[in-house]
Amino acid sequence: MNRKQTVCRVLLLLVLCVCVAMPEALAQKKKDFANLARFAKENAELPAPAKGEKRVVFLGNSITECWPLRHPSFFEENPNYICRGISGQTSEQLLLRFRSDVINLQPKILVLNVGTNDIAENSCPYNEDYTFGNIVSMVQLARANKIKVVLASVLPAVGFSWRKDLLDAPDKIVALNARIKAYAKAEKIPYVDYYTPMVYGEKRQLNPDYTYDGVHPTAAGYEVMEALIQKVLK
Repeated sequence: MNRKQTVCRVLLLLVLCVCVAMPEALAQKKKDFANLARFAKENAELPAPAKGEKRVVFLGNSITECWPLRHPSFFEENPNYICRGISGQTSEQLLLRFRSDVINLQPKILVLNVGTNDIAENSCPYNEDYTFGNIVSMVQLARANKIKVVLASVLPAVGFSWRKDLLDAPDKIVALNARIKAYAKAEKIPYVDYYTPMVYGEKRQLNPDYTYDGVHPTAAGYEVMEALIQKVLK
């Protein structure tokens, strides 16, 4: 076998391996669309709240998930704060894992921050009614289980690096935030406005002083968020 034939055979084997592996990976993703496995071990090991403990669960996407990583003192100083953010997730995925990652943890308070990835169309085309409906469903589930809810605004973003074809994110963010705020007011739910102090310029982007990529906060950004949320939690 000459060198050219060997190279061709190797390339063919690589292609076959990819073709075999891709369906398996997709199948695994479909089996756990909400990524229930992500916190399964942590949830199983987490004891029930102590008497008098005011446990708070933060539920969301990567903005929530990265909080303990980029500004760890907030969670270290408040061990009753439980982070349950998963990168890339949309409201429908949060709703699917709501029982395992919120209700079963028996928190007193839920801080819900969702919407960025819905608008970025991570799991399906964006529909404001659908996203808002998922938020309302989570509020209703929380209330049915005597969990107080805090609704947080979607952070500003002019666009998404992984979806450069989406050009109307600022308008969608403003509209969704207005709807969440109005719902919170009507239902007497605390609403935390991260958007107003963090938006910047005519493009309505996330202030460059608070972000490293236009979507996710830096430590300075999380400091702004912490000051706002602590007013509600204290």
